[in-house]
Order: sequence, then structure tokens, then C-alpha cells
Amino acid sequence: MTESFNDTFLKACRKQQVDHVPVWYMRQAGRSQPEYREIKEKYSLEDITHRPELCAWVTKLPVDQYNNDAAILYKDIMTPLPGIGVDVKIKKGIGPVISNPIRTLPDVERLGVLEPEKDVDFVLETIKLLRTQLNVPLIGFSGAPFTLASYMIEGGPSKNYNKTKAMMYSQPEAWQKLMDKLGSMVVTYVKAQIKAGAQAIQIFDSWVGALNQQDYRLFVKPIMTRIFSELKTEGVPLIMFGVGARHLSLDWHDLSLDVVGLDWRYPIHEARQDGITKAVQGNLDPSLLLAPWSIIEERAKAILDAGLKHPGFIFNLGHGVFPEVSPETLKKLTKFVHEYSREQLAITN
Repeated sequence: MTESFNDTFLKACRKQQVDHVPVWYMRQAGRSQPEYREIKEKYSLEDITHRPELCAWVTKLPVDQYNNDAAILYKDIMTPLPGIGVDVKIKKGIGPVISNPIRTLPDVERLGVLEPEKDVDFVLETIKLLRTQLNVPLIGFSGAPFTLASYMIEGGPSKNYNKTKAMMYSQPEAWQKLMDKLGSMVVTYVKAQIKAGAQAIQIFDSWVGALNQQDYRLFVKPIMTRIFSELKTEGVPLIMFGVGARHLSLDWHDLSLDVVGLDWRYPIHEARQDGITKAVQGNLDPSLLLAPWSIIEERAKAILDAGLKHPGFIFNLGHGVFPEVSPETLKKLTKFVHEYSREQLAITN
């Protein structure tokens, strides 16, 4: 690393003073980048993630292009599942497809235990390589047990999660054992990432918003409490994010985490009014990235004005970048966030 290390993102996670609001984007690596699409003509997602040098290049590319304040490791939330015996393939136009769905207690009992140095050694090598290349923090991540379970039970993406909920309600013993096994896998996986050099962790419970608050507290929150309690001792910032989960945000706030991620439906000022005092991350609607720049700037400014009212704010989208977004738009947005927030913080500090 030839440049000085930019730790603004880590400071914001810990609600420390910063001179500008840090910014990174979910799914910032790949998808909308022409260089990435060129690579995808030769290699699949699995190919890329299993080649540390190539995976590191893809991870670092948006930091170089947009001047973001953090990198997030390029990989999929399905990455650790083959290590415990789940036969998963990422199919173009569909997403993760699982040929051996988990539907019964014996199915759950057959699941193995993740051995990171053997099962995901390529992930750890990529992290180690990136730590020699980046001048910003590297975010590692994992899917959360409910979201992973939803793919494992449904056999792939779902719109209603009926099979998942049916198992949760009708086979409580199997559900609890599945949550325990996946919880242990998440902790093992994340600790290995941190040991390899990840400087922050985001847990994606992308689809948990499909549950009501009562069911979340009964069937999911106990394992999330355990996961964050065990990870808290690692000393790196921990972030939680899900989609359509406003009704669960205060339950997340109860957990031993540092940053509550907000999707685009949940205004920051309302989150603060609701009692969220931890650092927050978000939350421009990704669809706005296709709007005229004047509208993007107006909406980003409103988000920044709300976020800057309290210590601990990270600018991000309310979900991931999608393929149609221009890299130039993300570059311009990052520059605006940096410059506008720097001006506002100079006035107040």
C-alpha cells in the first residue's frame, strides 16, 4: 500500500469523529462494471471466487474507480454451504439452485461442519491478498441463518418462503437444529475471515423481512443473539442488513452489533425517532441511480442531512447496485457525498 490508510469507514462504524461521511455500495464489485462483464464472459462467479488474484482484482476495482471508503469481498452468500454438504449451483438468470433441499430432521442432521482452511481456503487467500493491496478497510460478510435456510429449504429463490415457514411452524425441532448448525457455521466462517484480515463484517439477512416480529423473536432472534455475542469478542465492527425489515430494526438494535443497515423504505430520521442510537448505514433507493443527476443529488443530500445529525453514519444504497447503473454515476455520487459531507462537518465540528 503506497497511500496512507483511510480508516474513515471504521471510525464511522464506531461513532467516532470523521472529516467526511464514508461511502461504499452493496454489490459495488461487478455487475455494472464493463471490465467485470468482460471477465464474466470467460469465468463464472464460482471460477472468479476460487481464483484469489482475480477475485481480489474484482473486489478492488470499484474502490479504484469510485474512490470508495471501503471494499467488500466479492463472493456469494452461498460460498460456505458446499463445505457442509449442500449441493448448490449459481444458475444464470435464476440465482442459487440447490439440488438436495433440506426438508426434514434427518436432512438437517446430515449437514456437516465447516472447516474454513479446507472448505473456503480460496476466500481466506483472497482476503490476505487484498490486505496487501487496499488502502481502505475490507468488509467480509456472511448470510444469516434464516436467509441461508430459505434457499436450502425452498431449493432456490422464493417469493413467499412458504416451504421455509411451513418447516419453521410444523417441525420446530428440525428448525432449531438447522438454526444452530447454520449459526455455528456463520460464526466459524466469519471468525476465519477476520483472522485472515477482514476489518469489518456485514451479516446479510436479506429475506428475513418476510417474517413478522413475533415469529422473528421466536424462531430467529435467539440464533442472531448468539452469533453477534460470539463475534463481538473479535473486536471488528459488525453490521446487520436486510430488506423490508423495518419492523425488525429495534430487534437488531438489541444485538451486539455496531451498525444497523437501513433499506430505502426506512428514512434515517424515522429510525432515529424510533430509538436506533447505534451507527446507521444507508439508504438511497438503487433505482434512483437511473434518474437524472439533479434528482440523485437532491435525494442524496436529504439522506446526508439526516445522517449527519448524529455521530455514526455510513452512506450506502438501500440495497445492491444493479447491472444497468453507470459506473460514472457511482463515481459522481461518491464525490458528491465526500464533498458535501466534508463541508457540513467543517461547519459543525
